[in-house]
Amino acid sequence: MTVIPAENQFVLRKRIHLKDASFVVVPVPYEKTTSYGQGTKYGPAAVIDASYQLELWDEETKAETWKKGIFTTQPVDGALAEKKFFPYLEKTVNALLASTTAIPFFIGGEHSVTQALLPPFIKRHKNLSILHFDAHADLRPSYQGSAHSHASAVYPASRTNRVVQIGIRSVGADERQYHNAGKVTTHLMHENLDFRKLERNILRELTATVYITIDVDGFDPAVMPGTGTPQPGGFMWYEALRLFRAVCKKKRVVGVDLVEVSPQKGSNITELNAAKLIYRLMGYLS
Repeated sequence: MTVIPAENQFVLRKRIHLKDASFVVVPVPYEKTTSYGQGTKYGPAAVIDASYQLELWDEETKAETWKKGIFTTQPVDGALAEKKFFPYLEKTVNALLASTTAIPFFIGGEHSVTQALLPPFIKRHKNLSILHFDAHADLRPSYQGSAHSHASAVYPASRTNRVVQIGIRSVGADERQYHNAGKVTTHLMHENLDFRKLERNILRELTATVYITIDVDGFDPAVMPGTGTPQPGGFMWYEALRLFRAVCKKKRVVGVDLVEVSPQKGSNITELNAAKLIYRLMGYLS
């Protein structure tokens, strides 16, 4: 993978090689199955552009995380047809993991991309668990004729690996049988407002090695308004950070994706907050 132009780098302050990076950012501008608001294919570029507005000294971690090395790849080809895109993305992730020990951060794009991101990690890490931060359960085997729907994002992985869901405020009748069943533990938001207790529970339920998938609608819309299928309620900024910090410090996090940023005309709140969240998570993992 090659370095993309400097103006598109995530929190770029100096050019580095992938071999020298602690973190690698991969833009995944794919959108094919959005069922309400659209625009997630513009999310990766918007988040990267917003990263220029970040202060490089992080006020919480008390560090300049960028000095650890952040490498940004070329965006993957999100224009491919569905049948070609998912094998292509999985192959791309396999190649990336074979070429670096840097922790990958994938920026979507719609949440369906997680289906192709997870298999390479599952193959490489025995007993991998998935922390799924979302307003929606995303456990439908298929939706509107597609098994690669954004509404099916974690269904395939849930058949083989432990999935712990937080922030959930919307479960369809056709996926109800899969939440809190098999390898899935679902913490419905309204039932888990004691965040200290929730933290203890998810740390107990996750395995030692974790992949984190973050749909920004897991946050309250006041924090992340620019997303396709918002739901009332959700995590506020510091509530979510507390849980992410605990997982990053107590578990081995091997990969992260952040998806469903849909830029809004006249507002850059969501992309800026998403960029800050990514940088903060890198700080937690440094």
